[in-house]
Amino acid sequence: MDLNSVIGILLAFIAIIGGQILEGGHVGSLLQVAAFLIVMGGTVGAVLLQSPVKIFLNGVKMSAWVFFPPINSPQTLIKQIINWAHISRKEGLLALETHVPVVKDPLTRKGLQLLADGSTPEKLREVLEIDILALEAHQRQSARIWEAAGGYAPTIGILGAVLGLIHVMENLSDPELLGNGIAVAFVATIYGVGLANLIFLPIANKLKSIINEHVVMQEILVDGFVAIASGENPRLIENRLKGYFI
Repeated sequence: MDLNSVIGILLAFIAIIGGQILEGGHVGSLLQVAAFLIVMGGTVGAVLLQSPVKIFLNGVKMSAWVFFPPINSPQTLIKQIINWAHISRKEGLLALETHVPVVKDPLTRKGLQLLADGSTPEKLREVLEIDILALEAHQRQSARIWEAAGGYAPTIGILGAVLGLIHVMENLSDPELLGNGIAVAFVATIYGVGLANLIFLPIANKLKSIINEHVVMQEILVDGFVAIASGENPRLIENRLKGYFI
């Protein structure tokens, strides 16, 4: 679990709620079902309108990375690449074919198979980089649903505020209904701005960072495979790949 994400979100909400209490306010005054429904429903609807369902669902699924990010270990990856380099030098590239079935990562499995098939370094890089670009584009498009939500939420919060004020104006003759309308108006704005800046935009930026790290790992893998296909010395391959993390 990513403790930074947990600490960050807890600190943000504790600071806001704590400030409300210190000012003499009540936590219950921030709980408005109507305001939450307007902001969340409107935001989700707007994001769905601009995104295919597949992209939307994948973006929601990817949000779990904020707390449980994929494990990226460059040292382990480099060690594995060097092991394959030694095998190819001792037994030939065809010997790598026996390692293909035990590999789970699709890109790694494809690269090993291309090596075993005797693909040229140029063709190997060309094929694998197409896969990297396609996967990166798909992941970034999915992550953008959170960025879009961060853009829509404040505006929809203002829309909720306007609806609340309309409700107030319609009931000026009934003082008992004024308080609820005013509460919805102000709380809707809080929900819109708060969700955008405390939830949606941070999630979007976190996912972008994780995607960047994943792309670097894939570039290391491709460079390693190309070096093996070129018959380079394993020690030289190791030194070059470590350069990604200097």
